[in-house]
Amino acid sequence: MTSEVTDKVRTRYAELVSKINDAQHRYYVDDAPTLSDAAYDELMHELEALELERPELVSQDSPTQRVGAGEWLGFASVDHAERMLSLDNAFNDDQLAAWAARVEKDAGAPVRYLCELKIDGLAVNLTYEKGRLTRGATRGDGRTGEDVTANVRRIAGIPHKLAGDNPPDLVEVRGEIYFPAQAFADLNAAQLAAGERTYVNPRNAASGSLRQKDPAITAKRALHLIVHGIGARTGFEPTSQSDAYAQLKAWGLPTSERWRVVDSLDEVKAYIANYAAHRHDLEHDIDGVVVKVDDVAEQAKLGATSRAPRWAIAFKYPPEEVNTKLLGIEVNVGRTGRVTPYAVLEPVFVGGVTVASATLHNQQEVARKGVLIGDTVVIRRAGDVIPEVLGPVEALRDGSEHAWTMPATCPSCGTKLAPAKEADVDLRCPNTRYCKAQLSERIIYIGGRDGFDIEGMGEKAALALVNDGVLADEGDLFSLDEARLAKSPFFLKKDGTLSTNAGKLLANLELAKTKELFRVLTSLSIRHTGPTAARALANHFNALDAIASASLEQMSVVEDVGGTIAEAVREWFAEDWHREVVEKWRAAGVLMEQEPVADTGPKPLDGLTVVVTGTLENHTRDGAADALTALGAKVAGSVSKKTSFVVVGENAGSKLDKARSLGVPTLDEAGFAVLLGQGPEAAKAYADANRENG
Repeated sequence: MTSEVTDKVRTRYAELVSKINDAQHRYYVDDAPTLSDAAYDELMHELEALELERPELVSQDSPTQRVGAGEWLGFASVDHAERMLSLDNAFNDDQLAAWAARVEKDAGAPVRYLCELKIDGLAVNLTYEKGRLTRGATRGDGRTGEDVTANVRRIAGIPHKLAGDNPPDLVEVRGEIYFPAQAFADLNAAQLAAGERTYVNPRNAASGSLRQKDPAITAKRALHLIVHGIGARTGFEPTSQSDAYAQLKAWGLPTSERWRVVDSLDEVKAYIANYAAHRHDLEHDIDGVVVKVDDVAEQAKLGATSRAPRWAIAFKYPPEEVNTKLLGIEVNVGRTGRVTPYAVLEPVFVGGVTVASATLHNQQEVARKGVLIGDTVVIRRAGDVIPEVLGPVEALRDGSEHAWTMPATCPSCGTKLAPAKEADVDLRCPNTRYCKAQLSERIIYIGGRDGFDIEGMGEKAALALVNDGVLADEGDLFSLDEARLAKSPFFLKKDGTLSTNAGKLLANLELAKTKELFRVLTSLSIRHTGPTAARALANHFNALDAIASASLEQMSVVEDVGGTIAEAVREWFAEDWHREVVEKWRAAGVLMEQEPVADTGPKPLDGLTVVVTGTLENHTRDGAADALTALGAKVAGSVSKKTSFVVVGENAGSKLDKARSLGVPTLDEAGFAVLLGQGPEAAKAYADANRENG
């Protein structure tokens, strides 16, 4: 190796050590991380590879030679009786298989594995002497942590005295302090209302809450603990990790119900895959699965490196939070005129996709989060949830960042923006009829799943219809013909004749004219009036004209409607051009009434409120809703304490988190079939059994 290459290697090595040490200090000491987990892991892997290739570079300053930050402020330092080690990581099946092969080779025989969830929280060490809690400490550098005993004692669920008559003389219990998802949302709301600092994610909230100078503040925070290991012990010698967990539970310590002992690597992979699919069903964040050799004697035989046991590994899921640059903030105009800011980002891979934009909700939210254009920001994308900017990494600002100002006029039509009502937070474009952005969004919605569900009426087709002047407003949609479609190049082949897709669109528009009345009402894009309220109004009045002429009192008494929706419907039909849209649809043959829904008496799901989230294999979302309502259930769009069941499909999002936090029973597709076929009692039993089985 040339001296020039050597110099480059040494320089890069020093850069890596400096960056990682700084990131650890920011994370552990300042409680203000500047790197995402994914970026930190990437730097650590580069450093480890470099040290493997050039061992002469390794120094005591290297973060590979210790655990954690190694420097603590604000709390007294305390030594652990036995080191708290970190974990090596695997990011794919090949890396996991390589680790398992080394384990079984060194053990000399196949081993049993214990699998458990890797909670994304703050690691702590609890010391019990003769059964009494004498100390609580953070991980620190693995040897020395911060004494947070007074704070730990204020956390509900952590026993001050172990249950049972014969506790050991000494046992160190290792665990993870975390914030449940709903409790985290409640904390941030309370912090915001009090004008106090909000937290970017539950992990940072857990760290900040545990490391409060005033234990009374910690006591007010809804912190939880899950124990996941033991350190030094006298008078307690379990033969396996699973036996240790059983004893910890018997002592009254909060243990997980989700760990499993398995006999093969294939079973380990199945456990990992299961929680990869259901990670958002949980009441807390996880970032992977920890796999351990279960037998304690085999653990001792395998030993550890300077920072990690050889008998355990963390399989990390793809990150759902990453850092990237906020290049700018632009606004989008929705179908009801609402103008929403969104972040333009330096593209970054997160949650399984490359993200280049993320929601910022409204101008007040931009101000609350304190993001500046040019900031490094934290982005989160979990499941099918729209990517969101969580907040800025203020420590990385260099002074070049600048504030964003909400535009005063509509970016599409130039009309002055204003709130629809004086108390409204959102700004809207009042040029509802002629603003092309609003019209395009309304056409997209009409073609979508909640509207008429018209195949071929997607975003590109809708934009072409509006931008090429084929439609003056949505009233013209159902009178489209070949001659009018031919005005847009989008619907033409190279030879100038209509494309096959254009013919399909016209045929599907004809089919849509015969669809249910509630779809007509939903597709009018009346504020606050989604499919649930539209279905309720349709089934009560049975004709669009009856709905249009109904009084506020007549509509307000309809279940799932209420005063706000009733007022919005009345206001919509009061506009002349809105009624013109209805008449154009009527003239084109769109059905405007339905046969009254027969009252057949009590139904098996009467009184139930069900939420459907994610993608089901055997039902469309609308099909699932129809099946539920036909049996008497109410289908809701959000989860609350009044929700009876949440039906969970693939790629379910935040509704599962809320269901879990509120204790609402969840059903997979098989459980949904039980609900439809056998009723709520059988479905509840299914949900309970499924939860117990993890």
